Amino acid sequence: SGLVGRLEGPTILRDAPRPAQLKEAPMLAELVRAGRLPPVEQRLPQDVMVIQPLREIGKYGGTWRRGFIGPGDGENGNRIMSADKPLFFDASGTELMPCLCKAWEVSADGRRTTLHLRRGLRWSDGSPHTADDWMFWFNDLYSNRDLVPAPAPELASNGKPGRMVKVDDATIAFEFDEPYFLFPQLLAGDTLVGGGQTRLQSNGQTYALYAPAHYLSKFLPKNTPLETLTAQARAAGFANWVQHFKYVSDWQLNRELPTLSAWKMIQPINTQLWVLERNPYYYAVDTEGQQLPYIDRVQMTLAENPEVVNLRAIAGEYDYQERFIDLGKLPIIIENQQRSRYKVHLDPGFNGADSVLFPTLTYTEDREIGDLLRNVDFRRALALGIDREQLNEAFWLGLGTPGSVIPDDSLPESPGPVSYTH
Repeated sequence: SGLVGRLEGPTILRDAPRPAQLKEAPMLAELVRAGRLPPVEQRLPQDVMVIQPLREIGKYGGTWRRGFIGPGDGENGNRIMSADKPLFFDASGTELMPCLCKAWEVSADGRRTTLHLRRGLRWSDGSPHTADDWMFWFNDLYSNRDLVPAPAPELASNGKPGRMVKVDDATIAFEFDEPYFLFPQLLAGDTLVGGGQTRLQSNGQTYALYAPAHYLSKFLPKNTPLETLTAQARAAGFANWVQHFKYVSDWQLNRELPTLSAWKMIQPINTQLWVLERNPYYYAVDTEGQQLPYIDRVQMTLAENPEVVNLRAIAGEYDYQERFIDLGKLPIIIENQQRSRYKVHLDPGFNGADSVLFPTLTYTEDREIGDLLRNVDFRRALALGIDREQLNEAFWLGLGTPGSVIPDDSLPESPGPVSYTH
């Protein structure tokens, strides 16, 4: 009781004007006074993103402490850094909202999606961010089969690859041979094309839709002799230029890589402390003109495994942690709230299912079993035979919502409530 919250979040204000008075974090104000950083008025874009906080205007400062389990735990940072998506969703997950792009439109035939970038955007090193950074990604990275052996399925309609074209310095268009009305939703989701710069290196392949051309172009054979790149790669401990490029374009490992996110990495993931620090050129402000983010730094401390993350959370060593927290430990987590001075929240989700049974429809080793798995009536009977209520009590402490892998009732794609009899 009292633990389960409701879906809510801050609001991105569409078409809100740039506040007349802008404010910045004290740590940035000190850099401005020292002449090491331009004033905030010069750092923020003309088309600034205005965010209305959920409950109240925040205060600057502090370090957000949390835990991670090593170099393979990139998703931990993705949940923090992917605030630079082309588009976003509102808190309900049902309505598209602007984000890195201030506006978009889809042609009447669905074959062309146009994105309008925020004018005056800057990378974390102060360099301008324009449509050229998107075209650089498409022409020099995505179209380079040494870097991207397999194209992203999200950039094709009915299997036919789409094209990115530059309209002007602040406008990009995606053109497809067949209608693709779903494309804006993919740009807002955590997909290969919608994840923001955290997807620049995904599973060893270079996705993202945009990249800092002013920084990365020099690491390509198109612009630097291959012999020079090979020598640079070997000096850095890599076998060839491709491996070296994947390192320099990985925000988790290369602190020199410019970013558009709210924070920039200052200590990499392959250390005991993975540290992010505020980006002085981040393009968002709150409704009082305060440049975001509020928090100065994010510090993730290495843990040997998820069990250690839970123990440290229970000991009160984290400020906010959801990743790796074990629902099975909820009773002891609740028991230690006062002693370790933290609060427990159970936030609802509508991702469809936390545990899903996927029959292998291509199974052939046993013909009889394979025929059964391919029989839709058998699969329906299998679904009806699962005691979801018992599983819910045994594994999710009765906190789950038994159902099927369908969109939540709150989403426009939902077919409506589904009930099961046992």
